[in-house]
Amino acid sequence: QGQVVESGGGLVQPGASLRLSCVVSGLRLDDYGIGWFRQAPGKEREGVSCLSTNDGSEFYTDSVKGRFTISRDYGKKTIFLQMDNLEPADTAVYYCAVLRVFFSCAPAMDNMDRVHVWGQGTQVTVSS
Repeated sequence: QGQVVESGGGLVQPGASLRLSCVVSGLRLDDYGIGWFRQAPGKEREGVSCLSTNDGSEFYTDSVKGRFTISRDYGKKTIFLQMDNLEPADTAVYYCAVLRVFFSCAPAMDNMDRVHVWGQGTQVTVSS
């Protein structure tokens, strides 16, 4: 089934950076996509970014384009989300998830049924 473990969240001031890590085990990651979701207080969970690990295609929601970057360490099966110039609106619990996709991962950002396994979440708080 696989296991997903996120880390790297924390409390930072606006304009700061964080790098989230997602370690995947128990499956062949090249057969799946990987996605980052977030859920802010009182709001629904939303897709933030994803990577189709077999073809390298990427997706970013409009609110994070130019500030967030998704990448992968292929040897360690670890996925990163580099978050720069953080804003208070980025405050949320961030979840890594393995996605059941063949090619582009973008459609899975709006379909929770495509999530194969969730991580436990890591809190990101951006506040002065």
